[in-house]
Amino acid sequence: MQLTCPDCDKPVELVGTHAHCENCNRDVALEARCPECHQPLEVLKACGAVDYFCQHGHGLISKKRVEFVRFDA
Repeated sequence: MQLTCPDCDKPVELVGTHAHCENCNRDVALEARCPECHQPLEVLKACGAVDYFCQHGHGLISKKRVEFVRFDA
């Protein structure tokens, strides 16, 4: 799934727990969700690494498997 900027519809670059649009020079808030149950994941940050944990029984989730969705709150 390719994430796009809500303003210009150009692709955004994933940077940690948010995305950045080079075209607009804007950050886009993202929410990490479990690929199994689609519930929000707990973000664990330590020593420069970011890991994801599902509190609904699926344990640690690889960054490659995380579903990122725009967070519109």
